[in-house]
Amino acid sequence: MEAHRRGQPWRRYVSVFLLFSAALNTVSAVTHYSIPEEMEEGSVVANLAADLGLDVNTLSKREIRLDVVGNKKYLQINKDTGELYILEKMDRELFCPIKTATCFLKLDVTIENPIRMFNIELEIMDINDNAPHFRRDKMYLDISESTAIGERFSLNNAIDPDVGDNSVKTYHLSESDHFTIEIQTGRDGSKFADLILQTALDREQQEVHHLILTAVDGGVQARSGTANIIVRVLDTNDNAPKFDKESYNIEIMENSPIGSLVVKLNATDLDEGTNSKIVYSYSLYTSEKTQETFSLNPNNGEITVKEMINYEDYRIYDMEVIATDKGSNYLSGQCKITILVTDMNDNHPEISIKSYQSPIKEDTAVDTVIAVVSVGDKDSGENGIVNIHIADELPFALRESSDNYYELVVSEPLDREKVPEYDITFTVTDRGSPPLSDNETMTLELLDVNDNVPQFPQSFYTIPVMENNAPGALLSSLTAFDPDLHENQYLVYFIIEKEIVNTSISMLFSINPENGNLYALKTFDYEIEKEFLFHIEARDSGVPPLSSNVTVHIIIVDQNDNYPVIVSPWRVHGSVVEDKIPRSTDKGSLVSKVIAIDTDSVQNSRITYQFLQVTDATLFSLDQYNGDIRTMRMFSYRDPRHQRLVVIAKDNGEPALSATVTIKLSTVEPAVKAYSDMTEVPLEYDIFSDLNLYLVIGLGSVSFLLLITVLVTCVLKCQKPMPSKAAPPSRNSVISERNSTIADSTLVSNDAYWYSMFLAETRKGKLVVRQPVPKAGSRYIVSSLPRSTGLTETSDSAASTLQYPK
Repeated sequence: MEAHRRGQPWRRYVSVFLLFSAALNTVSAVTHYSIPEEMEEGSVVANLAADLGLDVNTLSKREIRLDVVGNKKYLQINKDTGELYILEKMDRELFCPIKTATCFLKLDVTIENPIRMFNIELEIMDINDNAPHFRRDKMYLDISESTAIGERFSLNNAIDPDVGDNSVKTYHLSESDHFTIEIQTGRDGSKFADLILQTALDREQQEVHHLILTAVDGGVQARSGTANIIVRVLDTNDNAPKFDKESYNIEIMENSPIGSLVVKLNATDLDEGTNSKIVYSYSLYTSEKTQETFSLNPNNGEITVKEMINYEDYRIYDMEVIATDKGSNYLSGQCKITILVTDMNDNHPEISIKSYQSPIKEDTAVDTVIAVVSVGDKDSGENGIVNIHIADELPFALRESSDNYYELVVSEPLDREKVPEYDITFTVTDRGSPPLSDNETMTLELLDVNDNVPQFPQSFYTIPVMENNAPGALLSSLTAFDPDLHENQYLVYFIIEKEIVNTSISMLFSINPENGNLYALKTFDYEIEKEFLFHIEARDSGVPPLSSNVTVHIIIVDQNDNYPVIVSPWRVHGSVVEDKIPRSTDKGSLVSKVIAIDTDSVQNSRITYQFLQVTDATLFSLDQYNGDIRTMRMFSYRDPRHQRLVVIAKDNGEPALSATVTIKLSTVEPAVKAYSDMTEVPLEYDIFSDLNLYLVIGLGSVSFLLLITVLVTCVLKCQKPMPSKAAPPSRNSVISERNSTIADSTLVSNDAYWYSMFLAETRKGKLVVRQPVPKAGSRYIVSSLPRSTGLTETSDSAASTLQYPK
């Protein structure tokens, strides 16, 4: 019920009139209320309990019946408060469709225990909730353009369902130069408007006028509605036909064919309908001879030739034509026409070729006379004057030699290769109107001369040739072109002789002199010859002969035809490389280095290394790019004493070629060195990699180890062995003691890619590398040292050298 209390009672609209009449047990009362239409649902109309003197406390226990005329329930009574409230919005125009000043809704209220009946009269007051509107959105008016100023035309009035001030109050007309409105008031108070013509209409200027009529009501917030007024202006015959021109001067050629058009007259009438339809006719001022010679079409105004016109009979014809419309009160216009007959140019000019020579050589000099022609015309005056010309794009010109005689001369250099033959057309035209012309054509053939050198499609040829080619293989076809003819275009091909590395080029290549096919005379080896540069000449058979040459660059393409060769560690073919390493070698120490070379180039010479076989895969690692073999961990007592490593060196060719080397490593226990020597060793690598383990052990037995160390050091100093001088140097072995030397073979490589030589790893971890020795070509010398029994020295005197043959 809270929703019913939201609306405030419309006390300012409600006036209560209570009329009481006494009765035995009932009270009859008539209660009057006034409310505006369209009140919101839940809005309170009045407090019936207060107005009718009812007890609110007992009202909820009594039965209340509210009867509304029309069976639709718009109102309801709140038993808790005794308020009469809106149950559904009420539209005054629905209750009172006929426009009246007042509109009432009657209700009967019956209350039980005790029974009481009340009559309620609810007045619904109008609000401006409807806009004026016209029954038709468009109104059409047909008004003649001759209508007098001030004439009135009735318009449909607007309708507004509201009453009083909320109904239609006035009208407005959109801006117009010809019309205005006047508002009238009917007997019932309704408003309507009359359309008044205030300026004259002209259909020829504007056929249709579009106006907007707006109706406005008198509400506080005014509403409006519009309608379109379309005024169609009706035509009257107030415009006479008019020609495009008042007079015409026309020239016509004698002997014009019968039926040919002389002129098409055009007259226009601004009116419409039958008032604008026009008929053409001759006036009385036109002579009979003129009417017999020329025909006038009465419907479209065309004047055509009716009889043959002769310049010698009549030179001028005058006529007057009248254009008349078909209006009831017809109007007309006229124009004058003068026809001038001109003489006809009826003779064609003539041309004659007196002499010419053909064929001629293409190198004929400029200004050479080729032909002589004459022209003429039987007409006189301008009709008898003749002009002669040839096409502008031809390399020839006409030169007047005497009256009506002309010479054809060469004006530009000729080229048979561009145009081998010319069709020269002489065109003669007189100056008549219209001009007449004639033409004559002669054919001129050009003879060839040897004026073009042979031409190759390219000035430089690059020809790739795969090495190991078969002798006599076709390398390419070098064909030149000569645009000349016959013997001037027959070509012969030569290789221009030169020497390459003390060898004549003709011993390496040959060319077919007739078709330019280039052949290889030998098998090429990329590792020996990489490229050739020479010239080929093409010569024609003309007199004198002409020639041109082209540069040929032969590039030998490498094949993967050379196996990698392992040069370090060096060993006799098929033998096993044996070496010794200390068992105490640390993790990551360099054990050996495999170096291989490949005399091929680019990808074919790129070497990668990998283990093919290994005794213990967890003990050694191999760098696939530089061939370093290093320990992955320290040796343990479980590891076998002998380790067998098979390394494969593989190139990057297709298919790949490879070589292998077998390295047999034996682990030995290192000899104990003097304490003084040990103190001299620079710690360039981490010998305390297991420092944590040593610290743990040392914490338990530091005193005992110190004593043992001192005793062992003293014993070793007393028993230190002398170095053996009789031991011969051992080649190609991996270190057997920690302070020994890795000695690799000496090699000579053609590829600077392999210029990396690991010659010695000393106890200090130093590397001794020999510098490149300049020799013939681009080779490098790498030397290795024989193994020395010394501890830290390397001897240069015992170096050995190995040269790898090509």
